Amino acid sequence: MGLFKPLSELEVGASYFFRRSEVIQGNIANVDTPNYRPKDLIFERELEKELQLKRTDPRHIDPQQPRSQFKMIDSPDYSGYDNNKVNLDKELAKLAESNLMIRLINEALRKEIGKLKLVIQGR
Repeated sequence: MGLFKPLSELEVGASYFFRRSEVIQGNIANVDTPNYRPKDLIFERELEKELQLKRTDPRHIDPQQPRSQFKMIDSPDYSGYDNNKVNLDKELAKLAESNLMIRLINEALRKEIGKLKLVIQGR
């Protein structure tokens, strides 16, 4: 295990929740847009667990090939009077969850950096 591995893992998590917050904010901004379909962002490896991707033909894309870690999906939960599918309460709850996770990751990063400072100082 590398010295900076925890920092890089926390960076991936922070990146995900920052991007997810932006996507959710876009959904909230379009709450009154007719026929708007809300988006969400998921970790692609979570999606792969659900799908159990297999390569059954050499012309298929290799599921082990490196690619983006996040995947944009449509959220087909709700339909308003103008066929707008944004549920403001759900979007605000997801935004609050993302903001909380960003704060938790920030605190974890601060602790990891504190550990590195102690190592550098030789304590």
